[in-house]
Amino acid sequence: MPGGRLTQAERQQIALGLADGLAYAEIARRLDRPTSTVTREVMRNGGPTAYRADLAHRATERRAQRRRQAAPRGAEAPPQVHGRDPEAVREYEESFTTVMMASGMPKMMARVMTCLILTDSGSLTAAELVRRLQVSPASVSKAVAFLDGQGMIRRERDERRRERYSVDDDIWYQSMMASARATAHIAETARQGVAVLSAGTPAAVRMENIARFLDFVSESSARAAEQAREVLHTKPAAPAGD
Repeated sequence: MPGGRLTQAERQQIALGLADGLAYAEIARRLDRPTSTVTREVMRNGGPTAYRADLAHRATERRAQRRRQAAPRGAEAPPQVHGRDPEAVREYEESFTTVMMASGMPKMMARVMTCLILTDSGSLTAAELVRRLQVSPASVSKAVAFLDGQGMIRRERDERRRERYSVDDDIWYQSMMASARATAHIAETARQGVAVLSAGTPAAVRMENIARFLDFVSESSARAAEQAREVLHTKPAAPAGD
């Protein structure tokens, strides 16, 4: 399997594949590349409907140039802890961010979430996020407000009274439960429309079907989240004799 950065010819093949309506996996198979490589390439360069090979190639060259200019002269970048490969970590961070974006999360929110998840402490201040992501405080503030509203991060104060944003194993459970509650609220609102639209009419029947479907999805999601939390967050029993 070829490694390294995508070539301009490969980007043209991606553009042709998108124009033909091919899935990312099929485009990746034809290029003999990982699907994540194609997904990341498309999502960071306009998405499937706006991707252009020439613009993507130039944008990649500009990003590489900025990284070279930002690198400290006469000194190497600080080493990663635990013997991690800095380049591999950076590439993985981009891949994870791309997957979050493909799920519907806005780019800056995805970058902040990924940064928190990949931090050993799972906790960073606003200033630390600004420094790590090299973005404005306003961008971080907006992203944090969105993630907090989705139940995906937790706000807390440290010993210096600074606001910190944290993630842990329970965050995904809380996020799923928040999503289930939001879905249930949509279902209830849809059901209220049945009376307004006169029961039995085509529009009212449609709203009733929407409400029934969303009720089922909400209840199933909440139940699955509860079961997963109970099973996966239960510590294994200690061996006999310990």
